[in-house]
Amino acid sequence: MKAVLQRVSQAAVRVDGTTVAQIGPGLVVLLGVGHDDSEATVERMAAKIRALRIFADADGKMNDPVGDREILCVSQFTLYADTRKGNRPSFTGAAEPQRAATLYDLICEALRAKRGRFAAHMELDLTNDGPVTIVVEVT
Repeated sequence: MKAVLQRVSQAAVRVDGTTVAQIGPGLVVLLGVGHDDSEATVERMAAKIRALRIFADADGKMNDPVGDREILCVSQFTLYADTRKGNRPSFTGAAEPQRAATLYDLICEALRAKRGRFAAHMELDLTNDGPVTIVVEVT
């Protein structure tokens, strides 16, 4: 499982011009599910995301976890793009859609995250807070 975490002051995701989820200060999680991922992978990823100390503490140092801040999770199979050969990415490392949707729902529940719409063409607007972007991979 792969994730790109973006610390934001606000974010929203739209499908067909309609906002389906939005958050204030918090974290955007772009989540890719691989074909070897399982419920155990979801648990490890959710725990890692919740524990990462990437928010400013009272002294302004990046030392606080997400805590009660909002999370917006958006499915992103393209994180599994393999560009080693040719110029067209291969996505063979990504899980098949039904399995990926199930694991995506599980991690959104574990993170208590608002979510985009799985397999939809989504537009994501966000305002970076930092900017702070962290790449996380668990197996």
